[in-house]
Amino acid sequence: MIRKKPRADAHRVLLSTEEREGLVQLTSSGQSPAREQKRARVLLLLAEGWAPSDVPAAVGCGEATVRRTRQKYEAGGVDWALHEPARPGGKRLLTSKQEAQIVAMVCAAAPAGRARWTVRLIAEEAVQRGIVRAMGRETARVLLRDHELRPWREKNVVRRRAR
Repeated sequence: MIRKKPRADAHRVLLSTEEREGLVQLTSSGQSPAREQKRARVLLLLAEGWAPSDVPAAVGCGEATVRRTRQKYEAGGVDWALHEPARPGGKRLLTSKQEAQIVAMVCAAAPAGRARWTVRLIAEEAVQRGIVRAMGRETARVLLRDHELRPWREKNVVRRRAR
């Protein structure tokens, strides 16, 4: 069975003069995010009559991007096709009280038999002390990064001196 290529006219995007000028300006300015520039180039090429199967190679995106951009343009116009809604971040894993307790724990001396704190040790110790029910090492790493703590470096940790 021979598959026919879709006709370019069937997938052509009809841009107004203002829309076309805005897209050309957007792609030439270099001030907008890369995703918006790619979507703008997709719309411009489709408006010139390019076949949707040829656009991904010219723009450097996938066929799904071309399809979604065209569908979003047809549903809501240029702004809808170029911009995506804000993505909600994930739920916070630690409360500010838990963060403070873990930071205080890390600033103290490492557990007996350990020379220093590691991210795995922080996660395990926070669970053992009942600060959190469960904690991964990535959460510990991000917490250390956000508080600019490096417990493996002596100068970054405040500890009581032995008398």
